[in-house]
Amino acid sequence: MDNVRLGRTGLHVSRLCLGTMVFGLQVDEDASRAILDRAAEAGISFLDTSDTYPMGGDLTTAGRTEEIVGRWLVGQRGQYVVATKCFNRNGPRPWDQGNSRAHIMSAVEGSLRRLQTDYIDLYQLHGDDPNTPVDETLRAMDDLVRSGKVRYIGVSNWLAYRLALSVGRSEVNRLARFDSVQPRYNLVFREMEREMFPLCKQEGIAVIPYNPLAGGMLTGKHNMNDGPLEGTRFEVGGGAANYRDRYWHEREFQTVEELRAMADEAGLPLAQMAIGWVLANPVVTSPIIGASRPEQLRDAIAAVQEPLSADLVDRLNDLTEAYRRGDAAR
Repeated sequence: MDNVRLGRTGLHVSRLCLGTMVFGLQVDEDASRAILDRAAEAGISFLDTSDTYPMGGDLTTAGRTEEIVGRWLVGQRGQYVVATKCFNRNGPRPWDQGNSRAHIMSAVEGSLRRLQTDYIDLYQLHGDDPNTPVDETLRAMDDLVRSGKVRYIGVSNWLAYRLALSVGRSEVNRLARFDSVQPRYNLVFREMEREMFPLCKQEGIAVIPYNPLAGGMLTGKHNMNDGPLEGTRFEVGGGAANYRDRYWHEREFQTVEELRAMADEAGLPLAQMAIGWVLANPVVTSPIIGASRPEQLRDAIAAVQEPLSADLVDRLNDLTEAYRRGDAAR
């Protein structure tokens, strides 16, 4: 598998990033290890997790995913680029959340312990915290970089203007800069193309998009009338309602059927075409792909090996233009 630079940094990451948020709840440890093994066989060396995963869990399960990844990494840590995140509530105290210095410093120690490592390659803020001054957050992250506990820093689920503000404050104060962003991005959610992606292109910020398959919607396996399939992200745990709110709408199902016809015409699995479209955007560094079984990685790996034609990319852009504008009717 090809490796690419993480934004303007000297770090190289695999063209696909393995997301692990289902490990420990939707997927047990043995199955999680099998997925990690299959990804490694394919050359995927970039792993993404968070201190509150698995998705859909609660405070009693927070950190379980990092523990699974940490046990799998024993004896081979140096072969992988490991990314994790903090921000969401991970404890009972009122300060066990957000982007305050107190929470960041506490959270990173927990992640290091669970991952069984003395450094994190990419440490990311899982959300924006309007109640904490951005300079406080940046100074805490800078201290982690200077200490060697963290090598690079990034954000997830931030608005473009907040990321631009943070980049400016880092430059003014000579602090470590955010070098990556994790936005939601797929054929039925393209709003990031309007402001976030131009900012990232100009500033050399890596784009590591999540949900390239819209939580499984773009595999074509769901039927609106039948309801969510058992064991999928639309049905499992506390995150299910969020996924249904994002994608479980008549307009999205109609678009999926149109996309299915295009995939059939091109002789491609729908999932492979959807991931291939994300990979075709030159601003994208490494899409985050998830799986609940090792064989589900097949389409993502094929998407890297068999890039879409420029004509097909253009047709997909035209079909889903309303999702770029954010005005797709529901």
